[in-house]
Amino acid sequence: MGRGKIEIKKIENSVHRQVTFCKRRGGLMKKAHELSVLCDAEVALIVFSSRGKLYELGISNRNRNRSMRSILERYQKCSQTAKHMNFSNNTSDEKMKQEINLLKQQIDQLKLTNRYLMGEGLGSVSFEELNQLESRLQRGINQVRAKKHELMLDEIRALQSKEHTLRMNNMMLQERLEECTNGKRLSSLLTHGFTALLPSQHVPSVYDLSNQSLSSNVEM
Repeated sequence: MGRGKIEIKKIENSVHRQVTFCKRRGGLMKKAHELSVLCDAEVALIVFSSRGKLYELGISNRNRNRSMRSILERYQKCSQTAKHMNFSNNTSDEKMKQEINLLKQQIDQLKLTNRYLMGEGLGSVSFEELNQLESRLQRGINQVRAKKHELMLDEIRALQSKEHTLRMNNMMLQERLEECTNGKRLSSLLTHGFTALLPSQHVPSVYDLSNQSLSSNVEM
């Protein structure tokens, strides 16, 4: 016949409670020892009875002489590290939230200022704020004009430099053109000069000489 289910609640009878405590404590320590051996785990078990008596079990395969102390020291280090990490995470989360809220406020302020600069939403603006807004707009206009004037001067200088370069190139081309024109004129003069001189200088041919000799013989 199967064992009935035991209701988990405080045992009112002190004798039964003490017997159950001894049995369950022995089974718990046995299971802890088995867990350490089977899984190569470090186990520390601390139990205080209802009368305040301490029962402990510390199993460490690395340090068998000081198993409970070494496990507790390791536990303290791990718990302190975990607390520090949690505190750091919470602190960083708080700082991040504060920075996000500050950025949101700055964005809202910039949007409002931009609306004012565009001439929108000025119904609730005071006279002093309007004066400040006008001063800011005037300073902005002055800066824009100064930058525009600077860009125009730079463009004028660039155009003047380009004009000077074009003029120099034009002068060089004119000089080359004049040189070429003078050279062609000289060549033409030389050519026409030699052509004009050739007909005026008559050189007697053999036929002319023979005719002259015949005429002289006839006269004789």
